[in-house]
Amino acid sequence: MQALGLPAAERIGDLFFDSYQRAAPRPYRDAPVQVVAIDEESLRRIGQWPWPRTEIGRLIERLSGAGAAVIALDVVFAEPDRTSPARLAARLPQADPALLAAIRALPDNDALFAATVGHTPVVTGYFLTPEPGGPAVAAKGGLAVSGSPPDAALRSYAGAIAPLPAIQEAARGAGFLTFAPDSDGIVRRVPLLARHGGQVLPALSVEALRVAQGAGAVMVKTSDGSGNLSGGGGAGVTALKVGDFTVPTTRAGEMWVRFPRPGALRAVPAWQVLEGALSPRQLEAAFAGRIVFLGASAVGLHDLVATPAQDRELGVNLHAYAVQQMLLGEFLTRPDWAAGLERALVLAFGIVLLVLLPRLGALRGAVLGVLLAGIAVGGSWLAFARERFLLDPTWPLAAILAVYLASTVVVFYREERARSHIHRAFDHYLSPELVRRIAADPGQLRLGGEEREMTVMFADIRSFSALSERLAPAEITRFLIGFLTPMCDVLLARKATIDKFVGDGILAFWNAPLDDPDQYANAARAALEMVARLRALNQAPPQPWPGEVRIGIGLNAGPCCVGNIGSASRLSYSLIGDTVNLAARLEPLTKRYGVKIVVGGDFRRRVPQFATLGLDRVRVAGRDAPEDLFALLGDEALAADPAFRAFAEGHEAMLAAYRAGDWAEARRRLDRGEAAARDHGLIPLYRLYRERLAGAPPAGWNGVSDAAAKDGGLPQRSSKA
Repeated sequence: MQALGLPAAERIGDLFFDSYQRAAPRPYRDAPVQVVAIDEESLRRIGQWPWPRTEIGRLIERLSGAGAAVIALDVVFAEPDRTSPARLAARLPQADPALLAAIRALPDNDALFAATVGHTPVVTGYFLTPEPGGPAVAAKGGLAVSGSPPDAALRSYAGAIAPLPAIQEAARGAGFLTFAPDSDGIVRRVPLLARHGGQVLPALSVEALRVAQGAGAVMVKTSDGSGNLSGGGGAGVTALKVGDFTVPTTRAGEMWVRFPRPGALRAVPAWQVLEGALSPRQLEAAFAGRIVFLGASAVGLHDLVATPAQDRELGVNLHAYAVQQMLLGEFLTRPDWAAGLERALVLAFGIVLLVLLPRLGALRGAVLGVLLAGIAVGGSWLAFARERFLLDPTWPLAAILAVYLASTVVVFYREERARSHIHRAFDHYLSPELVRRIAADPGQLRLGGEEREMTVMFADIRSFSALSERLAPAEITRFLIGFLTPMCDVLLARKATIDKFVGDGILAFWNAPLDDPDQYANAARAALEMVARLRALNQAPPQPWPGEVRIGIGLNAGPCCVGNIGSASRLSYSLIGDTVNLAARLEPLTKRYGVKIVVGGDFRRRVPQFATLGLDRVRVAGRDAPEDLFALLGDEALAADPAFRAFAEGHEAMLAAYRAGDWAEARRRLDRGEAAARDHGLIPLYRLYRERLAGAPPAGWNGVSDAAAKDGGLPQRSSKA
């Protein structure tokens, strides 16, 4: 997220670059850079640290004699050498005065070391600290700025830990050793410039390269001097020119390091140089014309830093890596157009997702998001691997994630609103289970008209007008609530959809809006349970209750058109069709036949396991074809009862004789079934048939009654009757 300069966001981008470094470390190519390490073996052979300055001077002399172009010291000689003769004499107060005088007359180690530094190409190092204090430090070479001074962009330090003045003055160059890890403690960039005491100072690596070329000054190019004004906040550094080499930098004067694989840079142990383990030819091959860094690698001496390549890297190696890159010209850079490209990708990916996500849905939208993320990360990786460009994929990825999450939230909000709408629309008409199923998958709900095989119920209170005369208007409302609530509870428990209430009546149906493979059995059980529930209410009635309440239920099955039906401004989820019309005609006939539940022939054929009994063959209003009517008396247990089966067979024989015009046989069958009819509450039905059979069949009798007849559908009597 370098594009917006957010510190926490930049760390995420750095983690991407770290992974690239580990996946594709810099191919190691030999460059005229060498490290001499004061390692464990060197301490064992030469002695504990710190070594006498004369020993360090001897090491420098041998390196210089082998042809080293410059010797850069990653060791700060800030205190006087404790092995100098004068200091040793001070520790021997009881010694012979003549001996002490002779010792004091010996040359000082620090002076000898300064002399060695003075006639060899040495660059000393010093540390910059945030706390004030320490000696003054200054650049040995000149510093020219092309553009405005980059003071505000550079890291600033208040103090320093520097070599002794004599050593510092004798050296041909001096550079700071301080690294500036990121907030996670990892060093990804080495600083090449820093501010101290109002002046700009070079790093050890810059000074080593300058002295090796014999250059007098370092040229600093800043953003307004190079035409690159990106970044804001005043002028920033864009590049350094050190002799013949141009080094691209960050705004803060830092250079991104592309690390080689661990162990690629092999150091020469200091003891091999000091003890002559290397022949003159080997020394020349190892150091002639090279920039040599002297640093410590022994446990307890070396400064370790964490890098993207490994957790423990020698600090001296980072200076060597920096000079290697300067010499080889293999830099990691963020081009001037990197931030613009990252912002453009944020905008482009955001627009693509905003346009396509609502059309693609969650799964395909996720696939698109992953594809765009792959483009961002893959493009960033290819830019690193092929061109050594640092293009941060974090902002494009953040845009993808943000838009996807925002779109998901919006879709979720819309779906929740749709679910809420579904709940509001169906809570009072469907069972909670059906509402949950529809809310979980609204696709199951097909709005608009569709044709389905359905079961339709009309239920009504018998003689409601007469009952209502016994109650005040407010009591009628409370009575209806007390009646309709348990009836609806039964219907909803049996997966019915309650269409509407018409006064004291209920219209309900099954198999919409969701499929109900058990719709016919559910409807039959619901009707029987409603009758049973009403019987219980009559025995222990809530208040107010106008006396014994009776109910009539009509059930029919067949094709219906169901959906949002109504006007353009007001819709209602309902159903229409001939099946509905017939069910509406059946319910009033419960009163004529003295039964509680009347079902049509189509419904009866779909519930053969239930106890049903034929009622009549009638011609209802609006239909030419006669309809066979049946009474629903009970469930499977009653249907399987031998006594009921015998009674049903006799009853069907009575109806067959009646329809055939054999009224004498029909009367005999009525007499035989009288007792069983009383057990099943069918005395009103049998009384109706006795009235019909009181005379002879009328002329042209076809066994069909008229549902609209005011006399209960009695056949016309013959003139002889």
